[in-house]
Amino acid sequence: MPNKTIYVSDEDLPLFQRAQEIAGGKLSTAISAALRRYVEMEEGRLEGYDEIIVKVGVGTGRKQRFSGVLLGEWGRTQGERMEMLKVYRSRQGKYVLHVDRSPEWTDGLEGENWLEKITSRGAWRTYLGLTDSNWGFVQGESTLEVFDGLEELRGRIPEEFYDLIANLGRHPAVEDLDI
Repeated sequence: MPNKTIYVSDEDLPLFQRAQEIAGGKLSTAISAALRRYVEMEEGRLEGYDEIIVKVGVGTGRKQRFSGVLLGEWGRTQGERMEMLKVYRSRQGKYVLHVDRSPEWTDGLEGENWLEKITSRGAWRTYLGLTDSNWGFVQGESTLEVFDGLEELRGRIPEEFYDLIANLGRHPAVEDLDI
């Protein structure tokens, strides 16, 4: 394999040394990995894709990254939680569903409607700030699922949202106008 010489400024030398340490002593491995990622992301950006970073797991979870374009968002409540659904199309043409569920909140008065909550057991005093209140929550969670085709999303997202996303596929991403 041919040798390549690159200039490294004195101020960047610690960065190159640290990269070499992380790469197990082979600077070329670190440089190749960085260039591969750079080329992939820049080619995607030039094609209209963004770098997408989403949180997955419970609580703070971990992060996952891919190159894609956001097709749509859909919000809804499920019991005491809110859910935000986002659908992306990846650079490889797959569909990515990211679901972010908020923490589940409780005010200690489950099983009663709003009017009953404020009138029962003197709870109206709590809502007016005249007495102490109790509340708690369970950590939220986020998931990421990848689907090979649009049809696989059916049944995984609300039908109205699916129809919106499916309608996007009926129109070209770029329409050339002869004007």
